[in-house]
Order: sequence, then structure tokens, then C-alpha cells
Amino acid sequence: MARDVEIGLPGGGRLKGAVARPEAGGPHPGVVVLHEAFGDQPEIRAACDRFADHGYVAVMPDLFSDGPRAICVARTMKEARSGTPSRVNGHIDAARTWLGEQEDVDGQRIGVIGFCMGGGFALAYVAGGPPGVRAASVNYGMVPKEATSLRGACPIVGSYGGRDKVVGRSHAERLSDHLEALGIEHDVKVYDDAGHSFMTQGSHSVGKLVFLPMRLGYVADAAADAWQRVFAFFDARLID
Repeated sequence: MARDVEIGLPGGGRLKGAVARPEAGGPHPGVVVLHEAFGDQPEIRAACDRFADHGYVAVMPDLFSDGPRAICVARTMKEARSGTPSRVNGHIDAARTWLGEQEDVDGQRIGVIGFCMGGGFALAYVAGGPPGVRAASVNYGMVPKEATSLRGACPIVGSYGGRDKVVGRSHAERLSDHLEALGIEHDVKVYDDAGHSFMTQGSHSVGKLVFLPMRLGYVADAAADAWQRVFAFFDARLID
């Protein structure tokens, strides 16, 4: 089970978060897990556990924990909308650094996965070519309009819901087109019967109403296929 952890920040301060580890052995590949706009939720910790069961050390930084929560949420959402998450990128990099320093992790075999808001952050982060990051998974995350924003990114596997009218098929097609133009290896798929947040089993009744056009909700068949693709993609690049 994922357990609580604190991650030091270069300029001082600490992020809360969670880490899940395989039972034994190592060094293992590592993965940074980036949560949805709902924050540190049980379903995101369950994603960390899923990676640990598969032989990865997984860390989830709580991007809303660097100070008073309301201020952190507002600041993080502003960066998500701007598409230039400089502060958030620093937090993600602190999590990657912390992960790579663990005795049971090979810091040269790191992946990044993000969901919803975290998917957009994952995309922005790996475009900077962070050291040791060999693969990324972007799930229903927003995609920048300009392909040049993704220059230098690692191979990417992405999943989107066809019923999501906000961050669905149009963003999937844009991501695929950008990566094709840049010559970056990728696997991007749209699941026609799924909406937003279909890969995790969260319960967000208010969110489903507020974000009605996104058609939030877990879809078992689509989730199973998407997770299979994530692990096939990551394993090929992170497990020697």
C-alpha cells in the first residue's frame, strides 16, 4: 500500500505525497504519478500501488501541499490553464530527483504518468528532457497548440475518452499530430465509449455535475486496455 512521504524542495519547504514500492529487490525503475485536479485521492494512490505491483517504485507528489491548500490549488490551476507550469515543473522535478535518489530505484529508468490536469503537467515536464526520464503517459491531459512546445519529449503513450467534449478526441488528435511531426515515438488512442477520468475508480459526484461535458467516470473495459498499453510501453523502455 502507498504510504505517506515528504519530498524536499530545492529552495526550502516540502511537498507531501505518497510512495509505493515492490515487496523486495531492486534497483527498480521508478515512476512519478501526477494526480488529477481533485488532488491526492485514493484512486491516485491506487495507481501508485498498481505500479508497485508491476515492479516499479511509484511516487505521487501532492501538488497542492506547498503552503495553504486554497492558495496552492489556485496557483496550480492558473499554471495548468496557462500551459507554462514553471512552479509545478519544479515540484515534479523535485519528486523525480527524490525518486532517483532512493536506494531501490535506478534513477536512469524513470517514467512519468499524469491524469487529467496531471496529464497536461506530465506533457509539459517531459518536453524539457529531464534526466533519466525515458517514457511518459498522458491520460486525458490538455495538449499545447504548438508542436514546438513538445520538442525534446521522450516517447509518449496517451489515452483519451471519445465522450469527453472538453479534453477528448480533439486533444488526442492534436497530440498524435504533434508527436508525428516531431518524430517522437508514440501510442495515442481514443476510447469511444469512455469520457474523462475513465482509468481510475474515483467517486466525484459533484465533479460529474460541474464537469458534465467531460462525462467523468470509470469505464472498466477501456481502463483495462489503457493500463495494458501503459505497462507495455513503459516496460519496453524502462525494464532492461
